[in-house]
Amino acid sequence: MKTRQLGTSGLHVSALGFGCMGLDFSYGHKLSRDEGIALIRQAVDRGVTFFDTAEIYGPLTNEDMVGEALAPVRDQVVIATKFGFDIDPATAQVNGVSSRPEGIRAIVERSLKRLGIETIDLLYQHRVDPKVPIEDVAGAVKALVDEGKVKHFGLSEPGARTLRRTHAVLPVAAVAFREYLSEPLIAAIPVGNDLLLKSEVVISDIDDQPFIMYSPDAARYFHDIITALFDQSQIAPRVAHQIGQMHSMLALVDAGFGMALVPEVASRLRFPNVAFRPIPSIAQWPAKLNLIWREDNENPALKRFMDSMNDNW
Repeated sequence: MKTRQLGTSGLHVSALGFGCMGLDFSYGHKLSRDEGIALIRQAVDRGVTFFDTAEIYGPLTNEDMVGEALAPVRDQVVIATKFGFDIDPATAQVNGVSSRPEGIRAIVERSLKRLGIETIDLLYQHRVDPKVPIEDVAGAVKALVDEGKVKHFGLSEPGARTLRRTHAVLPVAAVAFREYLSEPLIAAIPVGNDLLLKSEVVISDIDDQPFIMYSPDAARYFHDIITALFDQSQIAPRVAHQIGQMHSMLALVDAGFGMALVPEVASRLRFPNVAFRPIPSIAQWPAKLNLIWREDNENPALKRFMDSMNDNW
């Protein structure tokens, strides 16, 4: 396995990392604890040294699994985890985004305990909290770095301004983001919907259909990119639900509550009552948005989308 330095942090990691979220959270079938531990250890045996978890995965169970799996090789691996949500430690109830400085220390202490380690190699803010100045967040993490409880700080899905403001307080070692601008959009349609009888689905077919939409809070990128698409296409689907997670969205499609537009990668998920169909005219809409933006296009729908591309894509 090839290795590389993570930015300018001095952390050296395997070129291929292991994202642990899907072991027991969000994506389809959940592994048992023993299965998850065995899989992580197989990854170590194959040269993977970079493992990514978070308190919200589970919630509150993923870190514990990762910690047990990596305990025998702790000095050989880099562990990244994340904070950024208000999660009740007793019930695991998630109550939205939160990065209050007074809460960060308690969250980190609990993460250290679940992971069974003394220092977190890389601590990310999972989502930018618009209610808390990022300088206050960085200051709280800096105190933990000074105490040796955290080695490096990272951000997940920040805007450029947030990144610069953070770096002025505490060096940012890593930025996590999703490369959705190159991912084609496809339609997820409930089995039995008459659209599946057509030889080709077109964008106007979505008009007035019950539609499962991404949440503007938890999945702003896709909410805004699809809203811009609908504005451009002059269609108005009936929004039945707004959901933050792709898996939950597809579960609603599977139950027949409506259709959705999802990145092509979603077709790998297994839902027996969901059929995936391309819509050729919009497949490259995300990439087109990126291209138009680079050409300084003044399309109003596009401008609204690009203006929203600040934090929490």
